Amino acid sequence: MAKPGKKYRESVKAIGSDKSYDAAAAIDLVKATAKAKFDETVELHVRLGIDSKKSDQNVRGTVVLPHGTGKSKSVIVFAKGEKAKEATEAGADVVGDQDLIERIKGGWLEFDIAVATPDMMGAVGSSLGKILAQRMPNPRVGTVTNNIRQAVAEIKAGKVEYRADKAAIVHAIIGKASFSRENLIDNFQALMDAIVRAKPASAKGVYLKSISVASTMGPGVRVDPARLKSAADAA
Repeated sequence: MAKPGKKYRESVKAIGSDKSYDAAAAIDLVKATAKAKFDETVELHVRLGIDSKKSDQNVRGTVVLPHGTGKSKSVIVFAKGEKAKEATEAGADVVGDQDLIERIKGGWLEFDIAVATPDMMGAVGSSLGKILAQRMPNPRVGTVTNNIRQAVAEIKAGKVEYRADKAAIVHAIIGKASFSRENLIDNFQALMDAIVRAKPASAKGVYLKSISVASTMGPGVRVDPARLKSAADAA
């Protein structure tokens, strides 16, 4: 394993390996330790007290971050007629029906998110289920809808999906290191509020096991779950 660089070691020392912070202070440290020559992404990682093997304890949803993620997402839409027109007007990057299905079957996958109207899902599911996998349109996260205009507009504005993985950890982007402190705090709070609201009724015990924020190349900074409200106060 490669030895961490000098800047990384200095960042770890500044943060303190056994310390946890309120969200505002943690974000300040992430911004201070983002020392790469590019604009690093800021990520949120939350370990939940759920049993990810139980279907009634799945944690998954979407939230529109107030200040976006700093990255424009490429959106495709499976739709016909008037709904296809709405998708184009809302800013979708590629719109189509059977022609778009055939294009993807041919190997084209240069997009981030797929949206579809309900009447297209039969053809999309049977033809592209294995190809799209996690990018398959899903009504649970608002990507199967007749309100195409709103769906595309929200994604372009900074709507993100969050989900707990097999280890019961949510990994999500909350912005860029170049974002202002206030904007990162707003995004952090919006995502944390959504995760808290998504707590399964069957989950027992401590729900928020651990929280950390980190930049792409920087060390994680632990956030004390008991001090989450301080993020909103600081903003």
